[in-house]
Amino acid sequence: MRYLTAGESHGPQLTTIVEGVPANMELLEEDINRELRRRQGGYGRGRRMQIEKDKVQFKSGVRHGRTTGAPITMVVENNDFKSWTKIMGSEPLTEEEEKDVKRQISRPRPGHADLNGAIKYGHRDMRNVLERSSARETTARVCAGALAKKVLKTFGMEVGGQVLEIGGIKAENTEYKDIHDLKERTEESPVRCLDQEAEEKMKQAIDDAKANGDSIGGVVQTVISGVPIGMGSHVQYDRKLDSKIAGAVVSINAFKGVEVGIGFDAAGLPGSQVHDEIAWDNEKGYYRKSNNLGGFEGGMTNGMPIVIQGVMKPIPTLYKPLQSVDIESKEPFNASIERSDSCAVPAASVVMENVISFEVADALLDMFGSDRVEAVERNIKEHTDWAREF
Repeated sequence: MRYLTAGESHGPQLTTIVEGVPANMELLEEDINRELRRRQGGYGRGRRMQIEKDKVQFKSGVRHGRTTGAPITMVVENNDFKSWTKIMGSEPLTEEEEKDVKRQISRPRPGHADLNGAIKYGHRDMRNVLERSSARETTARVCAGALAKKVLKTFGMEVGGQVLEIGGIKAENTEYKDIHDLKERTEESPVRCLDQEAEEKMKQAIDDAKANGDSIGGVVQTVISGVPIGMGSHVQYDRKLDSKIAGAVVSINAFKGVEVGIGFDAAGLPGSQVHDEIAWDNEKGYYRKSNNLGGFEGGMTNGMPIVIQGVMKPIPTLYKPLQSVDIESKEPFNASIERSDSCAVPAASVVMENVISFEVADALLDMFGSDRVEAVERNIKEHTDWAREF
């Protein structure tokens, strides 16, 4: 599979085109809207979420509730565009209109794409950069990921996640019975955390950041169960699935790090406490006695759940902005202020689930075919039976 997104934060719409989805898969707009609602939720979200009520519209590739095998086009309208039609419109402005809508941004925000993008593309008005580099674009990526989640679910795989840390407050209780328990309990938490004591401290930290005009980041985790053995490959660097996932995670706005399994903790442990011992039984076939490596060995899935952690930095738009330089006068000024959240970590957890789901679904269909659902099901069953008896 592959996808492209298009659209600006305050433009008329966000568009996602996905190619490579098997034909005859059941798909409803609600499958996408469910994930869009999850992305818009979470403690710490700002006023934009009160304006936008994201809902997808299928424009191609879906007929009578089933995929056709053709590219799927998904559109989410920006309700806020009506307040930005002159500022973000595609038509040239008259001199009089330019005076009325002149809101040129010349003071870049530290930590954002503003200055680098303006220099790269020659924009004196940095709105041309920040509109596309805005995290609003993750709406379109969640559309692609929600479609991928539907692919995974169709073939017996489930995706969940949790928040492990916000603003330096770490969850101590992160255990769950199974993927369904994880999903159910995190959906009940406003910060998507399993630890109720840590949850209250996280909410307070978010409130404090907001009151101070500041922002805070955190750590989130994605888990995928029901994974077949052998997705990805060891034969070339660019075919390793854990590598593709790592790249996808750090491509999310504000993400600066990724771990697979126990991740950096492995550096301080002997190999005997890191590598997962192999076992076999008649029902499960080959399995690991632990899952320190997060479901991967040699760039390939080993049949254990995929476990990924991502690190999100604090959002760079601050209501008490840091010092910057006006690119017109070259004088020091406070950075520009754009409407933003004090903390988007719970929402980022949802985004990471969906971004990872796309990479895993792509690997699944690469290994088992992508023409039609029935053929993929048959190929997965044949492979699973064969691997059990190998």
